[in-house]
Amino acid sequence: MPIPQLRDNPNYYSQKRDLVNTKDKFPEYKLIHSQVCQDCIKRVKLAFDRWFKADKNGQKLGKPRFNGIGRYRSFTYPQIKLDCIEGNKINLPKIGKVKLIQHRPIPEGFIIKTVTISRKADGYYVTLSLEEKSVPALTTKVEPTLKNTLGIDMGLKEFLVTSVGESVPIPQYYRSSQKRLKTLQKRLSRKKKGSKRWLKALLAVAKQHKKVADKRKDFHFKTANELLSLIGCYCPCRRGAACRRQT
Repeated sequence: MPIPQLRDNPNYYSQKRDLVNTKDKFPEYKLIHSQVCQDCIKRVKLAFDRWFKADKNGQKLGKPRFNGIGRYRSFTYPQIKLDCIEGNKINLPKIGKVKLIQHRPIPEGFIIKTVTISRKADGYYVTLSLEEKSVPALTTKVEPTLKNTLGIDMGLKEFLVTSVGESVPIPQYYRSSQKRLKTLQKRLSRKKKGSKRWLKALLAVAKQHKKVADKRKDFHFKTANELLSLIGCYCPCRRGAACRRQT
């Protein structure tokens, strides 16, 4: 019995080579930077790799979902010029100079490797990945003792409880904003879906949810910074019979 011819399935490299034909058939793709298109193909490859290949525990992730125009919220420049930031503007290829509110100055000697543009409810954000080869890797050698060790137990009634008896309450940011969210959701439900007023009301709901998320993130960072400034070695408590016996 003759062996059937193997299928020429598309892969990461064949799709990158086919970008030339894609731009010929769809001229609007010429407005997008070539490396941004290549990064999109790389994201698809990584998503399918996580689906086909199991992790170290033998579990596979779910099937990749198609990201439409409403779900694809970021794109990445794998390479960019070193002097892309000029004052309060950033020069993005194929887009031009865009005004920028810089969160913090770039440290001297660091090189910008990649730039990611993300769309959120309250606007667009630019994330820079930096590199400095002369910075040594941080290695800490701490021998845990009773004096420099702190145990942390995450709970439902309290955010966390330490081994010395101190507790951090749950801030309940979502609970405190439910009244405002209820009002915004009512306004959204009264609008015709797809209309301009519906989109405006939907954006107001998204902004309120982002405020809650930002408050939670700020609380987590400040709590972690406070704990790290107290002691050098931490022992998180795992849920289970052994943990219950110890506590």
